[in-house]
Amino acid sequence: MPVSYLRAISETKRTRRANIHLGVSLAFVAGAINAGGFLAVLQYTSHMSGIVSSIADNLVLGNLVALATGLMSVVSFASGAAYSTILINWGRHHRMHSAYAYPLFWEALLLLCFGLLGNSLDQHRTLFTSATVLLLCFIMGLQNAIITKVSNAEIRTTHMTGVVTDIGIEVGKLVYINLGKESARYQPVRANWPRLGVLFALLTAFCGGGAIGAAGFKYVGYVSTVPLACFLVLLAIVPLVDDARTRTRLLLRQRVRTGVRSRRTGDRPAETTPPIA
Repeated sequence: MPVSYLRAISETKRTRRANIHLGVSLAFVAGAINAGGFLAVLQYTSHMSGIVSSIADNLVLGNLVALATGLMSVVSFASGAAYSTILINWGRHHRMHSAYAYPLFWEALLLLCFGLLGNSLDQHRTLFTSATVLLLCFIMGLQNAIITKVSNAEIRTTHMTGVVTDIGIEVGKLVYINLGKESARYQPVRANWPRLGVLFALLTAFCGGGAIGAAGFKYVGYVSTVPLACFLVLLAIVPLVDDARTRTRLLLRQRVRTGVRSRRTGDRPAETTPPIA
């Protein structure tokens, strides 16, 4: 991928095209994580609607262990979204190019740890399953907050309920029969073809990521998340490097100015006290 493209897709200055490309990329990652995570712990970790419903079910049934797991999953998802928001706002306040790249980088690190340590931790199955659910919920919350803030809540990537609903709305507009001509009193119903294309792209990316994630976990295991982590690093790396270069230049300038000031101070003749008569 060209450096200019990678810079545009995750830097602070946004375009609609960059938002769509980032959204489709993250939908693919979310689908892969969700499907692979299901094979790992037999639970989807991005669907808060289902988890909240299970909380209500387990509360009525008196299943306290499952109830506690559901509550912690919701808290973990919300914590990931909160942490992502903190990173983004911190980056904005410091006028950094990588305000959106930082959460992507953290998501990559968490996935990398999960992929590299999964096989060894799998021996402690009970504890590992609970920790995996919480970790994946945290990652999903973190990722969902990124694209939500980037697109002003227009694009979501970790769940497809809203996407499928919007597709249905646009299809309904498409097949609607307009019986009158456009006028001040009658506005014909027209489908938004660009939006419909974006929605289908998100849905296709999520399904494709799910298929690849499930196949990867089935045949390779936990290490199949490592390529996903590398892909996220690729999306985030250019703005991070840009900020690192900027900070390095500012630090060097500050050191040069400090050195010049110290030399000027050292060249001044020392003040002497006149002798007492």
